[in-house]
Amino acid sequence: LHPCSMAYSDPRASAPLLPPEVSFPQRLLTWYDRHRRELPWRAAAGEVADPYHVWLSEIMLQQTTVATVRAYFEKFTTLWPTVRALADAPLDDVLTAWAGLGYYARARNLHKCAVEIAHNRQGQFPQDEADLLTLPGVGTYTAAAIASIAFDRRAVVVDGNVERVVSRWYAVDEPLPQAKPRIKALTDRITPAQRNRDFPQAMMDLGSGLCTPRSPSCLLCPVSEGCQAFIMGAATAFPKKAPKKPKPTRFGLAYWIENDRGEVLLTRRPDKGLLGGMMEVPGTDWRSDWRAQWPDPQAELSGTMLAGEVAHTFTHFHLRVRVVVPDCPADGAKTAVEAIKKGATWAPLEDLNRFALPTIMKKIARHALENR
Repeated sequence: LHPCSMAYSDPRASAPLLPPEVSFPQRLLTWYDRHRRELPWRAAAGEVADPYHVWLSEIMLQQTTVATVRAYFEKFTTLWPTVRALADAPLDDVLTAWAGLGYYARARNLHKCAVEIAHNRQGQFPQDEADLLTLPGVGTYTAAAIASIAFDRRAVVVDGNVERVVSRWYAVDEPLPQAKPRIKALTDRITPAQRNRDFPQAMMDLGSGLCTPRSPSCLLCPVSEGCQAFIMGAATAFPKKAPKKPKPTRFGLAYWIENDRGEVLLTRRPDKGLLGGMMEVPGTDWRSDWRAQWPDPQAELSGTMLAGEVAHTFTHFHLRVRVVVPDCPADGAKTAVEAIKKGATWAPLEDLNRFALPTIMKKIARHALENR
């Protein structure tokens, strides 16, 4: 019999009589009932969550903080209150609304998944983890989270907060990311068969509110009994992490091409790859030195290099960009760009927010406007 599969009626009464591992979910859920966070995508106590809200929030929360996601979630649900409305929206509108949230493949998959749900599944999200995994942009964690939170299925949900709680509770010596399979297996051991909607959210709230990375509030923790890291007095030593590899720095040039109508030339990045499908200020590839040149020698996009540079950091590398204002006439520069880039279009300077520009491109535009 699974140690957490037995029914319980009064957690506060029964918890002290059970071994810590078995009583873990009871003590945690009692705490959660008193201290649960109110989040715009979370159903109120006793209510059923909207699968669309659960899915949308989980996609947005990948690699992104709750504080950042709040405003984006509220914007998306205002613009597109249902999955069908999101599916019917132009992809460019979705990318523009997503701009600044990062990891833009999520936005493209979000729209693709909305189309799949609305047009091929009668607007209904699948409830089974295996079926959820067939949806665009839905991985192992997201499928488990949707199955449990939206549909009350027992699932082993492990995000960064849960990894921290479990690695401390069991004092997992193996460093991340190698420890992920073991942490998931240990999470399975303490995941109950009841209150499937609440348990993963309780774990997330515990990790974000008490079992924090640098200053955990162990004395307030409802599951400190049995926590090996707490017993050792070494909570912040877990989870163990492998040494980070230093991030390389890449360099590139951006070409600020304005016409006499108050418009700037933008192009579209390839659909696949970094910032896929987003609009950009055209420029060179990002390489490991400043000697990156426009790849077509006939383009003749030499010009005045503006003072200063634009710095930005992606997940795997730092980027430094210099901005060049070409000497050739704007229409000639546009012709040269069109030979290499796709989707070249003139964008009114006063209406740049209408275009799906990622943060790095907004930085380049701001730098150009301030220094041209």
